[in-house]
Amino acid sequence: MNKKVLITGGTGLVGSELIPMLQATGWQVAVLSRSKDASAPYEIFEWDYHKDYIEEGAFNNVSAIIHLAGASVAGQRWTAERKEEIFNSRTKTSHLLFKKLNETEHEVKTFVTASAIGYYGNDTGNATIKESAPVGHDFLAHVTDAWETATSRVSTLGIRLVQLRIGVVLSQKSGALMELIKPPITAPLGKGNQYMSWIHIEDLCRMFMHALEEEKCTGAYNAVGPKPTTNKALTKAAASAFGKPFMPIPVPKLALKIFLGEMAQIVLGGSRISCEKIMTEGFEFKFPKLEEALKDLKSR
Repeated sequence: MNKKVLITGGTGLVGSELIPMLQATGWQVAVLSRSKDASAPYEIFEWDYHKDYIEEGAFNNVSAIIHLAGASVAGQRWTAERKEEIFNSRTKTSHLLFKKLNETEHEVKTFVTASAIGYYGNDTGNATIKESAPVGHDFLAHVTDAWETATSRVSTLGIRLVQLRIGVVLSQKSGALMELIKPPITAPLGKGNQYMSWIHIEDLCRMFMHALEEEKCTGAYNAVGPKPTTNKALTKAAASAFGKPFMPIPVPKLALKIFLGEMAQIVLGGSRISCEKIMTEGFEFKFPKLEEALKDLKSR
C-alpha cells in the first residue's frame, strides 16, 4: 500500500500537529488548501467547495484521506452567516470529496474524518455517553449529524470510513485550554459542574494515526480521554499547572450569554463521553490523567 495521505484542514489545530507525526512515521503528506504555500513542507493542491473544485492530481498515489476541514465553532459569534459557514464548511467539503472520489480513478482505501461529541447534543448531564447514543437536537448536533451523513457516503465507494467524534482538545497552542487560562483570574463557567470530556492533542493525533493504520477500525468512535472531569475541576487544574490565580466563584450564566450569545451553549453545557470502544480495539492513551496532560503541555 502506498503510504501517501491527503489531508484537508492541514493548518488547523489538529492538522498542524498531526502532519509532522505522519511524516515522522513514513507517511508522505499532501494537503488540500485554498491557496498554495511554497514554504510548506508538503505538497499542496488547491480546492474550493464554493466552486466545486479540487485541483487535478490531488488523488494521485493517495491511499488514505484525513478530513479535518471546518470553520471554528468558537472563533466568532454565531450570526446567521457564521452558522451557515460552520455548516457548509463541513458538509459541502464532504460532499465535494465524495463527488470527486466517485468521478476519479484513485487508490484510496481509507477515509478518516473529524466529527464532534456535539453529535449527542449540547448537554447530556452526568450520563455516560457511548457511540450508540442518539443524536441531539441543538445547532451543533444538527451540524454534526449532517456532517457524518455527508462523509458516510464515502463508504458506498468501498472505502473504509472512520469518524472520530472529538471532545475538548487540550493544546498549548490554542483551543479550550488557552481560553480557560486567558483571563487574569480563572474561574468556573456557569455552574461549573458540567462535564468536559477532554483529550490531549498528542493523544488525539495518535488516535487519528490508529484509525488510519488499524484496518479493523470502522465507523464512529468517541475521541476523548478516559477521565472526563468537570469545568470547575479542569479550570482549577489548568490554573495550577500554568501558574494562574483561581477563583472558585463561577462566571454567571447570564454574563456568558450576553458576551457570547448563542455560542455560550458550548461552555455552559457538558457531556460525559466514553472512549471504551476505541480502547477495546487496542488504542492506549499516553496522557490518560489530566494532571499528566497539563504538565506535559506546560513543558512544551
